[in-house]
Amino acid sequence: MNEAADTAPVVVVTEGGDHIWAIVNAIADRFTNVTVILETPISKWSLLKRRAVRQGWVSVFGQIGTMLLVRLGKRFGTAHAEEIATEYNLKTQPKPGQDIVHVPSANAPEAIKAITDIKPGVVLLAGCRVLTSETLASIPCPVINYHAGINPKYRGMNGAYWALVNNDVENFGTTVHLVDAGVDTGAVLRHTRGKPGRGDTISSYPLRQAAISRDACVDVVEKVLAGRIDPFDPGLPSQIWFHPTVWSYVWTGIRRGIW
Repeated sequence: MNEAADTAPVVVVTEGGDHIWAIVNAIADRFTNVTVILETPISKWSLLKRRAVRQGWVSVFGQIGTMLLVRLGKRFGTAHAEEIATEYNLKTQPKPGQDIVHVPSANAPEAIKAITDIKPGVVLLAGCRVLTSETLASIPCPVINYHAGINPKYRGMNGAYWALVNNDVENFGTTVHLVDAGVDTGAVLRHTRGKPGRGDTISSYPLRQAAISRDACVDVVEKVLAGRIDPFDPGLPSQIWFHPTVWSYVWTGIRRGIW
């Protein structure tokens, strides 16, 4: 990569989280000019109301139960998360001095202004709201997304969990793809595949996935900055997934040991 590309600004847009900071810090270790646009997490109630229109309230209430279990799993799974972080030498908190711009939403005028002012060579989305077509049109550089699932087969949420449930462990992994107006529908740039570790659950899969994928994220950012955008057709069916309902999650865990 040439020197100009090496020093071009990189913007990461995210809601944050340990697994996302592991990726951000890997990128910040490689590039000299990285800014994080940190959005306020979307209201869970607003998210669930929108989802209920599509799936119905019975499914949504079941998903709320699983979300509560996931939250408990993170609280009581701190030791396991620390084991993963130690195993892969992950840095799961913002670095001192990291340039962070706080915005209410990735689609807010403040976010668009920040990106416009920074003039990045690439914008990486990692765990943030879906960008509107208007926001995308206002960004004058390639926009790519880190997704914790193998696209297009495991678009949406909990890609690692659903791969295991579907006896599809070979598709336990992540995707970096170009961003379009759909949900995880952009052209695929990179797949990274791995395996769950002993003791992993739906609460820890994202950290495991980030650990196996951070170098790939760095590599794709480097290639995009150098003008090398090489999408490929993975030849997979396309499906979007959500949280499992709590009753199906518990039943699958008891029956098959997939938590």
